[in-house]
Amino acid sequence: MTVDGAPLLPPPPPLSDRWALFLDVDGTLVEFADHPERVQVSASLVQRLAALADAMDGALALVSGRRIEMLDRMFAPLHLAAAGMHGLQRRRAGEDLPEPAAPPVALQATKMLAKTLLTRYPQALLEDKGEAMALHWRAMPEAAADLQAFAIQALTRLPGYHLQPGDHVVELRPQRADKGVAIEAFIGEPPFRGRPPVFVGDDLTDEHGFEVVNAHGGLSVLVGDRADTVARHRLPDIASVHAWLGVDP
Repeated sequence: MTVDGAPLLPPPPPLSDRWALFLDVDGTLVEFADHPERVQVSASLVQRLAALADAMDGALALVSGRRIEMLDRMFAPLHLAAAGMHGLQRRRAGEDLPEPAAPPVALQATKMLAKTLLTRYPQALLEDKGEAMALHWRAMPEAAADLQAFAIQALTRLPGYHLQPGDHVVELRPQRADKGVAIEAFIGEPPFRGRPPVFVGDDLTDEHGFEVVNAHGGLSVLVGDRADTVARHRLPDIASVHAWLGVDP
């Protein structure tokens, strides 16, 4: 059965502290903003994540397209286990980040070309992620076609790279990592090992994570009404995610 073109998926069961819980950030825990630095993270969300991480003995991780350094600023003072840049970065709880790899020369050149293009679209954004880059047009939708075309053309000059579309964004990143790879790595390590994995996300980039938790007999939870998904459960919006997690309104 479908509702407005989206498959009718059941909500997830009540939260359990016996799970290994993996959470996407933008569009799942926090609302999108016209600039990645302008998202709002409530104190009640930070407090609830801290309590959940404690109850789960640390088996809670953020899995995001953002850099982990930015996640730490957003959710300060928490220092959660995290995968950033769709798995290019990964940190166990309480550990320091490894040194980032240097971006290839071709990517640096692509970033310079993107900056030139963006002079035509001053409200669009180049997000420099070191080994990766993202082009955002949420604040300037008319830039979408040109930015997507630029990314497709740039990919031909970036061997070993992948074009990842998202919600008002397109990203160029190395093929060697995705959210599923990151979750798979966490699942094999304490404190996540031996627990049913659960991943909650909203975007196309989260589908790799859904595939992994499904393969491990876990719970995949899509946020929103997107129709094309391998997720087996659904929550309608961020407010419902907060309610499911037990965040104080």
